[in-house]
Amino acid sequence: MSSASTTPAGDVTPSGAGPGSARDPGADVGRRSKRGSKGSGSGLERRKIPLSKRLRRDWPLLVMVLPAVALMIVFMYVPMFGNIIAWQHYSPYVSLFENPWAGWENFQRVFRTPAFWDAVVNTLMITGFQLVFFFPVPIALALLLNSVLTPWIRTTIQSIVYLPHFFSWVLVVTIFQQILGGAGLINRILRANGMEPIEIMTNPDTFLLLVTSQAVWKDAGWGMIIFLAALSTIDPSQYEAAAVDGAGKWRRMWSITLPAIRPTIILLLILRLGDALTVGFEQLILQRGAVGPGAAEVLDTYVYYQGVIGGDWSYAAAAGLVKGIVSLLLVLGANKLAHAFGEAGVYRREKR
Repeated sequence: MSSASTTPAGDVTPSGAGPGSARDPGADVGRRSKRGSKGSGSGLERRKIPLSKRLRRDWPLLVMVLPAVALMIVFMYVPMFGNIIAWQHYSPYVSLFENPWAGWENFQRVFRTPAFWDAVVNTLMITGFQLVFFFPVPIALALLLNSVLTPWIRTTIQSIVYLPHFFSWVLVVTIFQQILGGAGLINRILRANGMEPIEIMTNPDTFLLLVTSQAVWKDAGWGMIIFLAALSTIDPSQYEAAAVDGAGKWRRMWSITLPAIRPTIILLLILRLGDALTVGFEQLILQRGAVGPGAAEVLDTYVYYQGVIGGDWSYAAAAGLVKGIVSLLLVLGANKLAHAFGEAGVYRREKR
């Protein structure tokens, strides 16, 4: 009886060398791959390289990011030590550590003050309204512009739409005032035709729609660029294959385009939720006097008027700290929710 057998692929396997034997090539490859996967991980390799060698290797990159890190430390991390005044009866005329301690008194005042909760309600209303009516606008603009085949038309429209992003809020509010204000273009036309003028810029009932319209006009074009960049990564052959299979434009959009940009949509939505309690400070403070604090008072303007204008620094610091903690919890919660749906989110902890 022959001591070797021929496999269907023509290889010669020694007799008695079954799949589980030591001489089985498949088992050898499996064992080698396991040993390789244990010892060739990027994290393990990095740990084997000494720190001094990594610094010598990467010093140009470290020098490149050093100014950005320094700015972040100076303007973001160092000011965090100032939150200590939220537990003090702070006075700017006394050294920081000479101010008397108040414990949790300032936080108790924050939660007992009705004006704080009014500002929270206004902030959440504006954020929720803009999530529904503003957040989808850049996505729709990107989808429409991506369907334009002529490059110069697409470039021209894109430049016109995102140009207002570079305008300051002072200029944006002034333009809306010149168009919608009491002496603006629309009211002049209405008076010339014998009709009553309409109050838009000073009407608290329409203020929510007004600030959302301003945000759409100013920033929708800028958000559109992000989604156009995501759309540019889609392989055109997917559309060609879908068209050959008989899929129409709507079907291709629902089955190819939207799933491709879904990670970008979820990432920006998480970041927007993190800023849910940070509505445009400059935009609202410019119009607060026209419509009154009942409609335009949000957390940022509330902290500003309590601290900078009113001089109650400790109370304003406590209110701002509460806002920051809630914003952090919103980001973490939204990121967890994104992981539950299989998306990467803002960050993902590597499993070891």
